[in-house]
Amino acid sequence: MKLHPLMQRLIDQHGAELVTPESLDAFTAPAGEHALFFGGDPVRFPEALDVAVVLPELRSATGARFDIGVVPREHEDTLARRMGVQRWPSLVFLRGSGYLATVSGMQDWADYVAAVGAALDRPVSRAPGVGIPVVAAGTAASACH
Repeated sequence: MKLHPLMQRLIDQHGAELVTPESLDAFTAPAGEHALFFGGDPVRFPEALDVAVVLPELRSATGARFDIGVVPREHEDTLARRMGVQRWPSLVFLRGSGYLATVSGMQDWADYVAAVGAALDRPVSRAPGVGIPVVAAGTAASACH
């Protein structure tokens, strides 16, 4: 797995971990919050490199509340489907293995810090686009047939 040097820097200098479908459960096993970084192809999505540079600063600005996981490009599609990611670059925030929120794209610093802080403060929910809504027996469905 060859990563762009700025993504490799997250691992070498900032303690990020490579996260694959096989290692996701181990990455999210520790208590606390985690961020999965989906950078995509830096040629197609050059702002991914900006996110790679500011991600450690975002972590510091939010009180070092989350671990960083870098998803290698060859595993992005599989994990993106699982997490409901539809835009690159994206940061998916989790508490344990529970979904909190996705923050996509590069943003102005104050907006970015606010978005990440809000993501970390959310309750765990279902990742967007994952699963089928369940309707309890005996209740009316909201969709037309």
